Amino acid sequence: MCGRFALGIPRKRLQERFELDEIPDAPPRYNIAPGQLVETVVQEEGGRTLRLLKWGLVPHWAKDPKIGYKMINARAETVADKPSFRAALRYRRCLVPAQGFYEWSHAGGRKGEPWFITSRTGAVLALAGLWEHYESPAGEIIESVAVITCQANGLVAPMHDRMPVLVELQGDSRWLDPKTTDPKRLQDILASKAWPDMQAFRVSLGVNSPKNDDPRLIEPIAG
Repeated sequence: MCGRFALGIPRKRLQERFELDEIPDAPPRYNIAPGQLVETVVQEEGGRTLRLLKWGLVPHWAKDPKIGYKMINARAETVADKPSFRAALRYRRCLVPAQGFYEWSHAGGRKGEPWFITSRTGAVLALAGLWEHYESPAGEIIESVAVITCQANGLVAPMHDRMPVLVELQGDSRWLDPKTTDPKRLQDILASKAWPDMQAFRVSLGVNSPKNDDPRLIEPIAG
């Protein structure tokens, strides 16, 4: 699962990582939660752009947009077949920039302990995502996103059995390319990987509340 992440990286580094012509100013965020607006990289005719999409995918055919609260993640193993995600996988893929993401462990029956998973080198992460355009009968428009998850690797497994799919730099263009519509050509990107350059450490319980949003949330704590 991926249900919370952080993005406190300087804007210039985001622009360079995703090869964006321009990037709007925005404050750092350390506790991004479902239902909130998420910065998302999409490929358009003029090049890559950064758009704000609501986290929780609402299919174009949905009768009730509240379905999005149940669709913050899509499973890599079934995303090509699920009616909610299969069209987006073919035609509306995106990248969600992140500094790192949170998972909660429950070892020994203890109350969930939050951990932050991030790059050892401070590299910008790119979470594999899907986006959708929804318009209600009344004319309400919602553009939304889901983060794709895969089976947890050795780093994340002690905390959770799922983790977000991270797209490596060399995979950005293929993942975003709207001409790539065969899901079979994307299977290697969606596969679980070892992540040798990643680390995980315990962080404050303050991240449990989306109301808290400051850099102390991503600081390691002892124990």
